Amino acid sequence: MKINKLFLLLIFSGTLLTSCAKDDNDVIDDSVTVDPENLDVERFVYRGLNEYYLYKSDVPELANDHFAHRTERDEFLASFATPQDLFYDGLLAPQDRFSYITDDYIALENSFSGIATTTGVDYRLYRFSNSDDLFGVVRYIIPNSNADGQGIKRGDLFTRVNGETITIDNYSTLLASDQVTYHLASIEDNTISETSETVTLTNEVLTENPILITKTLDVQGMKVGYIMYNSFVADFDDELNAAFSQLEAEGATKLILDLRYNGGGRVSSATRMASMITGQFTGEIFAKEQWNQEYQNLIETAYPDRLYNRFTETVDDGERINSLNLTDLYVITSSSSASASELIINGLDPYIDVQKVGDTTTGKSQASVTLYDSPDFDRENANPDHTYAIQPLVLESVNSKDVSVPYNGIIPDVAIEENLWNLGVLGEPSDPLLSATLDLITGTRRFYPERNHNFREFSESGHNELDYQRMYIDEVPPSLAKQLFID
Repeated sequence: MKINKLFLLLIFSGTLLTSCAKDDNDVIDDSVTVDPENLDVERFVYRGLNEYYLYKSDVPELANDHFAHRTERDEFLASFATPQDLFYDGLLAPQDRFSYITDDYIALENSFSGIATTTGVDYRLYRFSNSDDLFGVVRYIIPNSNADGQGIKRGDLFTRVNGETITIDNYSTLLASDQVTYHLASIEDNTISETSETVTLTNEVLTENPILITKTLDVQGMKVGYIMYNSFVADFDDELNAAFSQLEAEGATKLILDLRYNGGGRVSSATRMASMITGQFTGEIFAKEQWNQEYQNLIETAYPDRLYNRFTETVDDGERINSLNLTDLYVITSSSSASASELIINGLDPYIDVQKVGDTTTGKSQASVTLYDSPDFDRENANPDHTYAIQPLVLESVNSKDVSVPYNGIIPDVAIEENLWNLGVLGEPSDPLLSATLDLITGTRRFYPERNHNFREFSESGHNELDYQRMYIDEVPPSLAKQLFID
């Protein structure tokens, strides 16, 4: 039997109307075994993706005319054992690397606020050649965390955790243990040897300030500002504004923005940061949003300005943004730089000279939004019977010239990777990536050696967090047009 679906499409003018149609009394064929709670969630998942999913046109089952009526749609939904199975195996497009579903939207909201469970050790994991074994390199220690001042520091290596060799199969579980013992190691001539030193730390729930370092360097008579910023977290926009105020007061005429460990975050925070870097483009387009074609048409009709992220003068509380009015910017990147980090580079590129130092970025220009099980998909009036939410990709971000971030990432102007046995001190010229950026500013560029090891990058801190390498918008636009009606 061919499966089709009928949607009634309503286009609103002025007043948003809401349908009171519900699925409560639907009956599915007796041959279909149904978990009522799962089906309730799966209906929400389907409804959200059908309306907002960026890749809707690539998923036949999401087409408005795919199901003849809701009973056949529900038979399709009930064929999946769990909402997760439906989401990942039934409705995601093959090219989608970043959409996800969670059964705990409280944890999701915490992650968006920078709240995570951590020992305070930020690390990158590498894989030994021809082996499933891993080792970790400490990138930095989170200030005021359990690791702060406990004998573990940037550049330390560890090969075992809680006495076990780290592998591709156990690393996630080991590093998430309530108590983590790091077995430290050293590296020489590409050979890693375990030492007798261990450091034991407890995982804790911690809110990390994404602004790790703010300072001004004196470089050949120039005042060069430096900010190491590790996540676009809206809760810290005021602190970011204060950091730019500090640089302005210190007379910074150049800026190095270190995004090498920044996996992304909120679009509004990226827009505000771009406004802090510049200041002379208020009201102009920083980035454009491209939704699925059906929804794009609706937004263009009802809320056309909703498609533009514009340079601004204020943060959320109305406080005026502190701007440096720069005409050039130097950004440190790595393979960990993703999403909103790439948005900063791409969005500013039409306006000022953006020079990149480091490694090629992740390559992600799509943004997601949190959809809750409520009539308009917002947090208010969310279904009290569960805490499921979905975070689907809903838009492609392009700059004012309609250019998106390349799928394979942004290539640096000066290519240099971190040296595993000489990471240097963050914020100091002993850091090879910062040193290379200072060379670029002063015009004293030199030869930088290529990768000096044969270990492969595998994973990193925060890989198990819900917002890992995600870019997201503040809230879902109004549900403009459609509700499912009983046929």
